[in-house]
Amino acid sequence: MWMAGILLFVAFGFFAFAQAAVARNGAQSAADAAALAAAQASRDELVDGLGGAIGAGGDGWLGWLDGTRGVGGQVQAAAGRLAAANDSHIVGGVQAVFVDAYPGYHVQAETNYTVGESIIPGTESRQATADATAVIKPRCDVDPDADPTKSVVFACDGGEIFDLDRKDFDVADLPDASVLFAVHLAD
Repeated sequence: MWMAGILLFVAFGFFAFAQAAVARNGAQSAADAAALAAAQASRDELVDGLGGAIGAGGDGWLGWLDGTRGVGGQVQAAAGRLAAANDSHIVGGVQAVFVDAYPGYHVQAETNYTVGESIIPGTESRQATADATAVIKPRCDVDPDADPTKSVVFACDGGEIFDLDRKDFDVADLPDASVLFAVHLAD
């Protein structure tokens, strides 16, 4: 009889740890999704900024290809939407960071639900939290000797080559944001 009691107690203990693990995984999924959404929103803004800089004239537009321009007006909203879609919310806002010299966004997500009741006291009011960071990496290279006031050729990952002629430029000539910049979770 006492052996059955011990086994039952151990089973409830494992169940409590499983509940906590499920909540933690939910928080991690929300944090990952929110960080990626923030970086993707910033990447889209980078391409919009690149198109505007090319169209405005001057020679500073090549600087937009490194991904470090100060954009990010939509990152908070994008991250919040993805966290909410995962039944969580962002704690402390989205933070702009640099990882290995690449721009990115760090978020901490907290679940809107608790771990739940278990044999471990206090879990019924505890929410799970997790952190994630997503970075934006340029996927294209430009010859350092290129004259940005003329036609510029840049080569992107996958062997794609683009030739932008400032005189004949149309924003529709720009490749998709995902061709110019990769977005992924930082290790």
